[in-house]
Amino acid sequence: QAQLADSGGGYVEAGGSLRLSCAASGRIFSSAVMAWFRQAPGKEREFVAAFRWGVQRSMYADSVKGRFTISRGDAANEAYLQMNRLKPEDSGVYFCARGQDFDSTSSAYRDWGQGTQVTVSS
Repeated sequence: QAQLADSGGGYVEAGGSLRLSCAASGRIFSSAVMAWFRQAPGKEREFVAAFRWGVQRSMYADSVKGRFTISRGDAANEAYLQMNRLKPEDSGVYFCARGQDFDSTSSAYRDWGQGTQVTVSS
């Protein structure tokens, strides 16, 4: 069973960029879907982006379209979330997740990283 470790969060000013990384302890198979969710204090966890590993198909929340890019790394077990033109409302804990369904609901994902904090100042 692949475990996930997400990293790359930090503090950035509005308009800046960050790249989050998600490393799986085992190989990510072509049938898998990798996703990123985020959770701000007092709010529910929300979908950010998803990527179907084998066909490299992606989808995004409307709030991040055109600013964020989800991708796979050269290694078979790495996924990334490039975040550009960050806004204060992008702040929160970001979690990578792995599942089998190309879905924007958190219940579709079985494996989760521990989360990495992103703080965007205004």
